[in-house]
Amino acid sequence: MKYDKSVENAIKDIQTTIKDGSRIEGSISGVMTNKPVTHADHRGRLFEVWNGTQDFWKDPIVYCYMFSIKQGTTKGWGLHLEKNDRYTLIKGEIVTVLYDPRLDSPTYGMIQKVTLSEQGIRQLVIPTGVWHMNVNVSESESFLINHPTEIYHHEAPDRYLLPIDSKDIPFDTASLFPTQNA
Repeated sequence: MKYDKSVENAIKDIQTTIKDGSRIEGSISGVMTNKPVTHADHRGRLFEVWNGTQDFWKDPIVYCYMFSIKQGTTKGWGLHLEKNDRYTLIKGEIVTVLYDPRLDSPTYGMIQKVTLSEQGIRQLVIPTGVWHMNVNVSESESFLINHPTEIYHHEAPDRYLLPIDSKDIPFDTASLFPTQNA
């Protein structure tokens, strides 16, 4: 079969998942994801944010808040040195990009992307010391709740910030929104 120049100029896609849908790039040490079972019937849907066991969240629940990300908006880079974030997506779809700056971590320097969606992974644990950025990729505002492992200290917040285009994190935010070149 012969093809025109469009095929010659195309970029071949690379493998990102295996047959069961698991991503192949691996996971940053301490990052965990969960896909809670959703129960649906004629009245609506239900999924358990926390089922009372320590199966997924090992630390006790001490604090909880809701946050949202408007359509087309990015929040981050953010980092905590004293607590883990434990997200549950309620509505929408976001991509959380993680970067491991921990020099003693087996995954030091690794970038990981986790897509949280109503149809898939809804829960994410972000360990202490891992940078994270949340990008709303849905067509409306996305809503999440967080159960961090420490309460928020208003007088001394455990929150460190970098701009989304920081040269300190080897990630190109534009890669989340690929464009086709002619």
